[in-house]
Amino acid sequence: MTGPDARFWPFADGFVAGARLVIDRPKGSAHPRFPQIAYPLDYGYLDGTRAIDGDGVDVWCGSGDRARVTGVIASLDLTKRDGELKLLLGCTPDEMETIRAFHNQADWVAGALVVRPEGV
Repeated sequence: MTGPDARFWPFADGFVAGARLVIDRPKGSAHPRFPQIAYPLDYGYLDGTRAIDGDGVDVWCGSGDRARVTGVIASLDLTKRDGELKLLLGCTPDEMETIRAFHNQADWVAGALVVRPEGV
């Protein structure tokens, strides 16, 4: 992959490298608003960054290298009326599919997965 799209992935790695990773919802912990929903992987944010909601940029962490962005989830939430880009750090293909399913399990939320191409 060449061109402007190829620039995104190393840029994303640099973005992560410049921030402190905070895991505030470890794997298996309950969602704060919906306690019946458990987080399937570690979930947190990048301290010192800012997303559209004013909080730190959200991240999902898989079993691999947490310094490498392996994908992103673009999510929309009708109850909160917001949209966000969540970075997937060190996630395997199976872990990314688990995250995609997590963001599509209710009628009021939707998430689209974008996977980092091989070799980028």
